[in-house]
Amino acid sequence: MTLIALEPLPSLLIEPAVRAALAEDLGRAGDITTEATIPVEAKARVVIRAREDGRIAGLDCARMAFRLMDPNLRVAVQLPDGSDVMPGDIVAAIEGSARAIITGERVALNFLGHLSGIATATREIARAIEGTKARVCCTRKTTPGLRALEKYAVRAGGGMNHRFGLDDAVLIKDNHIAVAGGVREAIERARRRAGHMVKVEVEVDTLDQLEEALATGVEVVLLDNMTPEQLAHAVKLVAGRAITEASGRVTAATAPAIAAAGVDLISCGWITHSAPCLDLGLDFDALTAS
Repeated sequence: MTLIALEPLPSLLIEPAVRAALAEDLGRAGDITTEATIPVEAKARVVIRAREDGRIAGLDCARMAFRLMDPNLRVAVQLPDGSDVMPGDIVAAIEGSARAIITGERVALNFLGHLSGIATATREIARAIEGTKARVCCTRKTTPGLRALEKYAVRAGGGMNHRFGLDDAVLIKDNHIAVAGGVREAIERARRRAGHMVKVEVEVDTLDQLEEALATGVEVVLLDNMTPEQLAHAVKLVAGRAITEASGRVTAATAPAIAAAGVDLISCGWITHSAPCLDLGLDFDALTAS
C-alpha cells in the first residue's frame, strides 16, 4: 500500500472552513429530521468505507466536522491521508452520539470525498510521468476559501504546490506582457519592484518569447500550450538556465509526452477545479451501549 508522508494542516486552517460548512447545512433550525427521528440518548458506531479505488485526503476535515458536532465522538483513523484505498476498505470508524454522527455525516464526507478526489487525480498524473524528472503541480484554480486544503490534497496525491497566492512569487502572464509592452519590459519592471527573495517566472507562448525571456536571466519559464515537440526544443534552448514548467491540456493521457520533453514541472488546473469526488460512504456498523 502506498502511503505519502504528509505534514498535517494546522487546525486554524481547517476549522473555519468546516464551521462554515456546518453552519450552511444546519441553517436556522438545525437538523430537524435527525432530531425528530433519533433519540437523544442513542449511540452508534459507523465506518467510512471506500467504494472505489483512490487516494485519501481530508480526514482531519472529516474528524473536525464530527467533533464540532460532539467533542465526545471517538474517531479512529485506519487509513490515513496519503493512503491508497480499494473498494471495501475501511478508512475510519466513528463512535458515539448517533445524532451527532448523522448530522455531521454530509459535511464530513463532502470534504473527504472532494479532497480525496483531488489526491486521486493528482496520483494518476504522478504515476503517468514516473521515470521522468517532471513533477506535477497545481495552480490557483481552486475553490474560493479552500485553497490551502486543496493544495494539501495535491501533496497527498504526490504532487507539488505552485504559488499559494499573488503575493508569494511573480508570475508574468500574457496579459501582463500585453499591457507592459513586451516580455523584456515586463520582466525588468518586475525586477525593479520585487525584493531579492522573490523569484520571477514568465509565461511564454512562442520560442521567440522564450529567447527574449532567457536573455533577461529569468529564473522560471512557463511554456504554455506548446506541443511536445516544441517543448523539447524549448528545453534545449533553456539548457538548464531556468526551471521549465509546461502547462495546457494536461491529463494523465497527455502528461507522459509532455514529461518526456524534459520539462521540470507540469502544472495542471483541473486536478483542483474539476477532479471528480472520490466515492466514500458512511455505513452503519452497530448500536452501542448508552
